[in-house]
Amino acid sequence: MPDDPETGLDPKDWTAFREAAHALLDAAITKMENAREGRVWTPFPPEMKAAFDQPLPRAGQGESEIAAQLACLLPYGGGNTHPRFFGWVHGSGTPQNLLAEITAAAINANAGGRDHGAIYVERQVIRWCRELFGFPETASGLIVSGTSLATVVALKTARDVRLGFASRKAGLAGARLVGYASSEAHACNPRAFDILGLGADALRKIPVNVGFEMHTAALRAAIAEDRAAGLEPFVIIGTAGTVNAGATDPLTELADIAAAEKLWFHVDGAFGALASLVPQLAPRFAAIARADSLAFDFHKWLHVNYDAGCVLVRDEAHHRHAFTDRPDYLKPATRGLAAGNPWPVEYGPELSRSFRALKIWSQIAGFGTERLSSAIANNCAQAAWLAEKVAADPRLELMAPAELNICCFRYIGSGLKGAALDGLTEEIVIRLQESGVAAPSTTRLRGETVIRVNLTNHRTTLADFDLLLAEVIAIGEDAEARLTAANG
Repeated sequence: MPDDPETGLDPKDWTAFREAAHALLDAAITKMENAREGRVWTPFPPEMKAAFDQPLPRAGQGESEIAAQLACLLPYGGGNTHPRFFGWVHGSGTPQNLLAEITAAAINANAGGRDHGAIYVERQVIRWCRELFGFPETASGLIVSGTSLATVVALKTARDVRLGFASRKAGLAGARLVGYASSEAHACNPRAFDILGLGADALRKIPVNVGFEMHTAALRAAIAEDRAAGLEPFVIIGTAGTVNAGATDPLTELADIAAAEKLWFHVDGAFGALASLVPQLAPRFAAIARADSLAFDFHKWLHVNYDAGCVLVRDEAHHRHAFTDRPDYLKPATRGLAAGNPWPVEYGPELSRSFRALKIWSQIAGFGTERLSSAIANNCAQAAWLAEKVAADPRLELMAPAELNICCFRYIGSGLKGAALDGLTEEIVIRLQESGVAAPSTTRLRGETVIRVNLTNHRTTLADFDLLLAEVIAIGEDAEARLTAANG
């Protein structure tokens, strides 16, 4: 029957559904309340893997059964809610974000366009971002999944501006565009070049100085060399907070070079840009206000739950021209639900978009910039403190200055070198992760493997570092002793 009530998907028993939902919410809150306790990372056990390796179901489970199965997942995240998660650059989230996520799920808005609440919440967030980074009121922006997509949006705009927007239909048409970023820049930048049909090799990797900052003399030379070879430079990418060591390129000088060379100036500020909130650090990032575009994440140092990123573009007309496409079924209106112009779909590739802006708005409105700034400043102070502890211990070696929130070091013990020391470093980190005590990651600096401790975590205390260093030394001494015994 066309109106058969059995085809509806709402709960048949709303009271039972409410009880199951409340139980799951309580379990989620308890998990977050106890985020400091227990293991950092717990491997997904075989029985749980088996539970998620089942044939396609024909008959569904009830709400209470599903809620129970969801609750079973709570202990098996990546670990980034724990104060001793130090790996990569993962934000730690906040319990308060649960409230925004529940609200967004209940509304179930497509934030791609039309005239409804989600559009106005996102516009508010973009206005706040413009104010934070010193962009003009006429600048545009878009909430996206993260800096990777934000970079694609920004660089597509830069590419299309350079080619007079003919590239939207004709493609590159033989244009030989090249861009520039430091050798420490994030991999999302060459990936964006690949996606945009420019080829990853068209992004030149400019050498860095001893502080891992882009060498501007080498940049100037590369631009001149490419022009002489008949290539067309179009963008300089400056990094605010490199993922390896937390270094920041000389943004003011890069902005000057971009202006002199008539190139687009893009800033990759995935996590470092938000250090602009800290008064003592803000001068280091002031030149972001001169950028043509900025990509950054809320889900890192602003602790918004995944995923939540942003792109800002100085020239709204250029930004919209690079993406707008309003076919008949999306035609604009001045009244009714199809009003609310311009729509977010005119500024990026996604037609269907979740209501990400609500959790960002909730985080900023709920905590305010002063409290969020304090959490960022505290992480930077912690990194400096950890670097001092490492430098003072002869069993450890500091591998880069802790300029922001990242401390890179290694256990050197009795003097292992080369591949043997690299292997020991990898072993220490893996054993830390497997033990559940801490979860740093590794990277390579100047060709050597290091333990990399990143701090984008508002729950971390100095006691967590004491435990980390004690475990690094204990594991290092044990592994070194085993290696010595094995070699006779």
